[in-house]
Amino acid sequence: MAHSALASKLPPFTLLEEPLLAFSPANPDEVDVHPLRGLVRYGPFSKGSFAGFTAKVRVATVGPDSAFKRRGALMASLRDSYDPSDRSEYVPKYPGFEQLFKVELVSAPSTAHVRWPDSLGQLPGQGSVEARLFEAMDAALRRLESVRNEFDVVLVHFPDTWGPATRTKEFDAHDALKALGAKYNIPTQVLNDRAFSFNYKASLAWRLAIALYVKAGGIPWKLARVQSVPDETAYIGLAYALRGDQREAHYVTCCSQVFDMDGGGMQFVAFEARDPVADLAEARRNPFLSRDDMRAVLARSLELYQGRNGGTLPKRLVIHKTTAFKADEIDGAFDALAGVPEVECIEVGTSANWRGVWLVNSGRESPPSKPSGYPIPRGTVVIRSGTSALLWAAGNAPEVSTTGDYYQGKKSIPRPLLLTRHAGRGQLEVVAHEALALTKMDWNNDALYDPVPVSIRYSQKLARTIANVPDLPGKTYPYRLFM
Repeated sequence: MAHSALASKLPPFTLLEEPLLAFSPANPDEVDVHPLRGLVRYGPFSKGSFAGFTAKVRVATVGPDSAFKRRGALMASLRDSYDPSDRSEYVPKYPGFEQLFKVELVSAPSTAHVRWPDSLGQLPGQGSVEARLFEAMDAALRRLESVRNEFDVVLVHFPDTWGPATRTKEFDAHDALKALGAKYNIPTQVLNDRAFSFNYKASLAWRLAIALYVKAGGIPWKLARVQSVPDETAYIGLAYALRGDQREAHYVTCCSQVFDMDGGGMQFVAFEARDPVADLAEARRNPFLSRDDMRAVLARSLELYQGRNGGTLPKRLVIHKTTAFKADEIDGAFDALAGVPEVECIEVGTSANWRGVWLVNSGRESPPSKPSGYPIPRGTVVIRSGTSALLWAAGNAPEVSTTGDYYQGKKSIPRPLLLTRHAGRGQLEVVAHEALALTKMDWNNDALYDPVPVSIRYSQKLARTIANVPDLPGKTYPYRLFM
């Protein structure tokens, strides 16, 4: 039986505008779609307030003694300017740290530098090399805590020769360091040997400079107002980590604190679930909380939001996670958020099997179209049903390129995010636009966007740390401690 081709057509797509970033809390004209270009044009968002917090960004260091001068030279190099030698259609000239952020970058006093032995075998203590490395990190941060007023950020160098001990099945030095940094409230920047020999100086400088500025307490940019998003909207990102004996496993829920509409409120809630996991296999496939645990973690997050906003509640709250919402989780969310007029539970799927090709005019009668040399534009939305939509967060972004087209990474056909609404109402294009905007709020790199919204990315980072460091207390942490 023949079927009409029209019956199999997808709905028309929507092309969302690239979200704007704000570089001033007072001047609404200081906006740009490009994070690096905006920094060069306007300076960082916190330029008016940061100098009152600290006149200089002071960098302490920890690492093998033989590389002490190399670490210092690398930090000093961030004061210089560099022309881009890779991604030149996207990366602007790096103007130097002080010109970019309006504060100096300096080395901390000698008392804020810790020199380790060059060999893992020379580390003091008993037990395995992993145990001794952990003790060395703990001792270094404990020593630096005693001179906390002398530095803002700590650069910690793990040489490549230490690789067999820095990441094993049972131990991850990076995550252990971040957990120790949270314990002592000390922001850290991990460095490996590649930084000393990386050929693309402008890209390296951009990444390190932004990271150091943020970890010292600065704000490089925030989200500008997205016109389609209702006023007083906020966001929560949930991720889960299994902890404890696998026979009596339970979750530690990692909840990034409620994000304001502009991406503010970058703190984590590390929440330990009370109810045990009944079906471990199902929990690994689709992590979920009980109704009571969901109510408790969201009530705590909402309390933090109210603390930041004079006791007021958001008028709309969007909850993101990468797996489906169970009925008990939705009930728990509405229990906790009874005072919020509008609540949306959105599953952000990253494994959609969909792919797409962007067709352009061929200039011929037959065939009239041909595949473009670039992927589907970033911001393309296809509505699949009344509750789900495809969003191309990765794709062609010509607005940020000096040559007319730009595809971040330049590899493979991009996979869309599958956004599924489990609770709430309203246009799915609005849900997609705010997810697209939140992909631009990861301050830990120089990229235009992250593959997933920052609400998901941040909570995943803490989930991974908690999984690798089981004794991390369940409390609130600034995001910069885990970058």
